[in-house]
Amino acid sequence: MDDGKHKIIPKDYYKVLEVEYDATDDNIRFNYRKLALKWHPDKHKGDIAVTAKFQEINEAYTVLSDPDKRLEYDLNGNYEIDKYTLG
Repeated sequence: MDDGKHKIIPKDYYKVLEVEYDATDDNIRFNYRKLALKWHPDKHKGDIAVTAKFQEINEAYTVLSDPDKRLEYDLNGNYEIDKYTLG
């Protein structure tokens, strides 16, 4: 029975970037670059799914590449990316 409440499952940014949870900054940067090249929208013109994947990769890198954001993400299991990217 649907009670009208939906649980939001946080994204696993480590899985998005295909790195281990104890990944170094260099590992994160290397995988980000590899995935960004693979999923860049210019290589897949008009594919909305690719654009969404690319945005997800960028979001993950934004959090995991910043020590403060990564710590907050690691401690809380999620990260409110919107509070840092909006207005």
